[in-house]
Amino acid sequence: MRSRKSRWLVAVAAATVGMGVTGQAQAQAQPGARYQIDLPAESLSAAILDLGNRTQSTIAAAPPVIEGKRAPAISGNFTVEEALEHLLTGSGLRIESVADGYVIQPASQSNTPNADIVVTGTRIAGAPIASPVISIDRSAMQESGFSDLGSVVRSVPQSFGGGQNPGVGTNVPSNRGYDLGGGSSVNLRGLGSDATLTLLDGQRVSYTASAQSIDVSAIPFGLVDHIDIVPDGASALYGSDAVAGVANVVLRRDMKGIETTTRVGGSTDGGNFQQQYGVAAGNSWKTGGLIVAYDRSSSDAVWGRQRSYTSAIAPNLMLMPQLWHDSVGFNGHQALASNLTFETSAYYNNRNEYDVFPQTVGSVLGSGQLATRDQVWGIASKLKLKLGADWHLNLQGSVGKDHVDLYNGNCVNGTCSKTSSSFYRNTAHSIEVNGDGKLFDLPGGPLKVALGAGYRSISLGYYAGSAITTIQRGQDSSYVFGELAIPVVGASQDVPFIKSLSVSAAVRYERYPGIDNVATPKFGLIYAPDDDFDFKASWGKSFRAPTLYEQYVVRGAYVYPATTFGVSGYPATAQAIYVVGGSPNLKPERANTWSAGMSFHPRSVPGAKLEVSYYNIHYRDRIVSPITVPSQALSNPIYASQITLAPDAATQAAVIASANRYLNVSSYPYAPANVVAIVNNSTVNAGNQWIQGVDILAEYERDLGKRDHLKVSVDVVYIDSRQQVSSSQPILPLAGTIFNPPHWRGQGFLTWKHDAMTVNLAAHYIGALTDNRTTTSYPIPSMTTFDTTIGYTFRRVFGPLQGLTLTLSAQNVFNAKPTQIAIKSMYDTPYDSTNYAPFGRVLSFGVNTKW
Repeated sequence: MRSRKSRWLVAVAAATVGMGVTGQAQAQAQPGARYQIDLPAESLSAAILDLGNRTQSTIAAAPPVIEGKRAPAISGNFTVEEALEHLLTGSGLRIESVADGYVIQPASQSNTPNADIVVTGTRIAGAPIASPVISIDRSAMQESGFSDLGSVVRSVPQSFGGGQNPGVGTNVPSNRGYDLGGGSSVNLRGLGSDATLTLLDGQRVSYTASAQSIDVSAIPFGLVDHIDIVPDGASALYGSDAVAGVANVVLRRDMKGIETTTRVGGSTDGGNFQQQYGVAAGNSWKTGGLIVAYDRSSSDAVWGRQRSYTSAIAPNLMLMPQLWHDSVGFNGHQALASNLTFETSAYYNNRNEYDVFPQTVGSVLGSGQLATRDQVWGIASKLKLKLGADWHLNLQGSVGKDHVDLYNGNCVNGTCSKTSSSFYRNTAHSIEVNGDGKLFDLPGGPLKVALGAGYRSISLGYYAGSAITTIQRGQDSSYVFGELAIPVVGASQDVPFIKSLSVSAAVRYERYPGIDNVATPKFGLIYAPDDDFDFKASWGKSFRAPTLYEQYVVRGAYVYPATTFGVSGYPATAQAIYVVGGSPNLKPERANTWSAGMSFHPRSVPGAKLEVSYYNIHYRDRIVSPITVPSQALSNPIYASQITLAPDAATQAAVIASANRYLNVSSYPYAPANVVAIVNNSTVNAGNQWIQGVDILAEYERDLGKRDHLKVSVDVVYIDSRQQVSSSQPILPLAGTIFNPPHWRGQGFLTWKHDAMTVNLAAHYIGALTDNRTTTSYPIPSMTTFDTTIGYTFRRVFGPLQGLTLTLSAQNVFNAKPTQIAIKSMYDTPYDSTNYAPFGRVLSFGVNTKW
């Protein structure tokens, strides 16, 4: 009966598919046979045709099922079924093996989807998620002219260029952005790099420098397959840091052969000469595979004197530091038994950064120098056990370290000297056991569950020249989690006005000894009235544990003249004790998040999709320094809660004793009788933020005959955010103001492929901002830039040109320039360095070769 049904499926599909039926050859493929498959990124219909012809296999799919879909490039040694699984990754389709070949069908028609496909945003293999997912694959990155993950994530409208990113100026408030070591981080919604959880193949890696941010540019680009970004709270699934969402860097799994990459480029206005050289090599065999990649890149500095908008006011300032790095990594998997697989990946990155800024040394204009070296490595491994057809059990663990060394120096009249050095040492260890599978079948489909438990520890070492400034602290946490995917109504039930209806629920309990115990739930709903629409909604709680730096950074007690803090009427001997630094009693930041959206994918227009979603975040207990303007601490009543007036001698002594550092910077000796106030500006859980907005993602792609393919995509973001530092202070705007995300940001791509040639056109829009740093506000107008990338691959030739790809790219074609802003010191960057880069027009040329 099964054989008859299978042949009937193939016959029906073959009758309707046209070019979609492949490999109708007399010799049939042998079951389990492996083939060397090398296919470019192309339309799914073309990929199926090529695969069938190369393996002499029958592969059937109805045109409406595959029309408008794309297949990624694959290279390696595969069975036919393995190759199909790679080609269908992220397509929403599944494979059904039949007697005479394979039939490709929508995954929603199956009660047993491929359980090895894990989507970021759920711990249940194959489960749909109620949050939007932005996925950028390797081919899309290359078609857009990107050559490292840092550039990729900074281009995403949902990610803000503040946080930890190269080129962020010293005049940017530290809670909005910084550059320490030249790393690049994802900063969703502008909530901070530490409020976005970044994973490597689903596992955590070590933080970098002082904040809880992850350097994505440390991963060799040759090892990257794609990056998934879920801009929605996800602590119920992944734990701390996922307030704004989660980004998961997914590594390439299989390739066979060697791939080399060379790229050179630079800014037409000068500086920023870029060089990048990479190699990736892989092999696969019947039971496993391994891929190794190495990158070496460098970029010259951009000086203020090289740009028209900075040459007059900051000629001797480096707008972008000099950077160079080497990185290497590997990813491998090996079947130990028919149902047991071992996977492991590792990477190492050594990055150097050199920055120069002008400064006055005595009466002479000299320069300050900051050289940093960031070394990071991580290893993640996993044992995957299949328990029958429906269950998977995983044991996974990771270890990582990040070392940042900093060296400061001064140069006067050509003579340079080292003035100080410091370092950060971060470590991370984790182990987790988890499993997922089907509990039982419901009328709407299988009810699935994921369960897991784990342990994680982190540590931070910091040294800045003395025992007083040294930090050596650690923090561990343990957790359990569970998730349910419940199909309430399935397509086979034929319920009026409901094609499908599913709900999801997840909860995670995490214990941080000495800090807090946190339980975070999340619920999701997906409703499809028909084949054209999906409606999604989610609600949940998220949190961020305080960083070790926020808790234990040097606590100082400084004696200042009372007039320093805006008070008058006291004698000249009046003093105030100013307290700054960390607080060991900090609690986690918490957030409520919810989103609702609609996805429209009309059957009448194959390849078209429109997704619109609204998001809302209330972020509370934010860790802040509560006095934003210390010079008004004693004159502005909004800071009254942080002021202790007329403190007695015992209170003063306790405050001084609690500090790591004490210093009298007033003109008179410290005397308890002279102290009129204690000004406490140490970190506290006091801040509130409200963030809401809309994401609009649209795309359309289709084949234009047999030789051409067109794809158009648009990603537009609107955000409105406000902040209240403490309950006694006013609510102030964030989005739309300087050093914050603009209200509107967007980008659009048009990609045309004609045989071996690819042309990509892109537009990037950054909305207007307001410079509100002074009583009088100044507008910063919007800016639009345009990019173009042209690539050509030699396919129908023999010899060394076979598989060679040449790429020519021009970014910011019309050389748009940032708007100049006022600066207060000679080392301030005279533009908003969180939203704009000083590169200007950049031309580059790349060569990619497969051997």
